[in-house]
Amino acid sequence: MAAPTDTIAEETQKQTSTQISEDSLSATLKSKLSAIHVEVHDMSGGCGQAFNAIIVSPEFEKKTLLQRHRLVNAALKEEIASIHAWTPRCLTEGQWEKEKEGR
Repeated sequence: MAAPTDTIAEETQKQTSTQISEDSLSATLKSKLSAIHVEVHDMSGGCGQAFNAIIVSPEFEKKTLLQRHRLVNAALKEEIASIHAWTPRCLTEGQWEKEKEGR
């Protein structure tokens, strides 16, 4: 019988062996939040431990910043548990259009 710490270590290894990537995070956000635009950048140098993201979704309309972040965190609950840092920017379509004009 394995010790509880051995079981936890095995589960952690299984989670981290499935590499989280920019593409996998982007696909999940598009699917779960009906996002119309997603940019995810791996800030960890490729090891998949720190990500920044811009997420544009109609689901963010009439929601506070905190409510938007909670939606995103709920959509990525499993992924966030496996990474070190996650920094989302959650924008409505109108906010995104204004930001693009300023670029």
